[in-house]
Amino acid sequence: MNVHKNAPLTPEGRERAVRRVLEGEGAAAVARAVGISRERLSEWVRRWREEGAAGLQDRSSRPLRFPRKLHRARERQIVRLRRQRWSTPRIAEQLKLPLSTVGGICRRHGLGRLKQLEPATAVIRYQWSKPGEMVHLDTKKLARIERIGHRIHGDRSRSIEGAGWEFLHVCVDDATRVSYAEVLPNERKESCAAFLVRAIAWLEARGAKVERIMTDNGSGYRSKLFRRVVQAHRARHIFTRPYTPRTNGKAERFIQTCKRDWAYARPYRRSQARTAALAAFLHFYNCHRPHWGIGRKPPQLRLSELVNNVPGSNT
Repeated sequence: MNVHKNAPLTPEGRERAVRRVLEGEGAAAVARAVGISRERLSEWVRRWREEGAAGLQDRSSRPLRFPRKLHRARERQIVRLRRQRWSTPRIAEQLKLPLSTVGGICRRHGLGRLKQLEPATAVIRYQWSKPGEMVHLDTKKLARIERIGHRIHGDRSRSIEGAGWEFLHVCVDDATRVSYAEVLPNERKESCAAFLVRAIAWLEARGAKVERIMTDNGSGYRSKLFRRVVQAHRARHIFTRPYTPRTNGKAERFIQTCKRDWAYARPYRRSQARTAALAAFLHFYNCHRPHWGIGRKPPQLRLSELVNNVPGSNT
């Protein structure tokens, strides 16, 4: 039971007060004794006689009737105009209603913001069937560590000016979620191209022939040098739609896992210590961590299953 913090009596206490009145004590004396008004005690006595113990329970203070409530047809009219992308001031002016009334109705129907008027984008999930048919590349900027930072001690005023950044480069195989990653000093074209060469070699050593590469539209991935590396490996380069990171969602999700389970999982005193811990994290992720997207299997196990079941693949 959720009793109001300032309530003088609980339903059990109300019942005791009512019984004292019914047994012959004066209502005024009982009311003074329990610290309530005589009118309130008389109301409880009336409810007891009409409803019994149920009449002494807490009741909502919401009015039973709203004489000035807006008619439902008027409310539907507001919703219809809002779905036509009318602003709330324009609707209020057109229907001669208070702006607060129109705004409240729009918010109650989930139409307070313009983006809520757009239909939800359908989630399109896909998964390639063969290792290497599609690999996802992406980068994540990480602050260099020179000492324990605010994520550990909680004091943002103790910042380090000029510590700089380093970049996590990731490569995720679409079919198996097997992942390769490196920490590099930048995300320029030379770093992106060299990382791709090493990532392809790492995947092909495990039996996954890279056929397609998906990246965002970063300058490093748009460079001629990166394009030459893709062409040298006879792969196809696919770019994500601008400002649509979900297109490359598998790489984005892997980066979130890296941040949670590696980059910010424990305090590091130096960036070198964090980088050194990456290899152990990748081994755990690929060989031991169950992945729900592939039937709760570790990515390496899924890779072995697919490579061994594909005719002509390396075993």
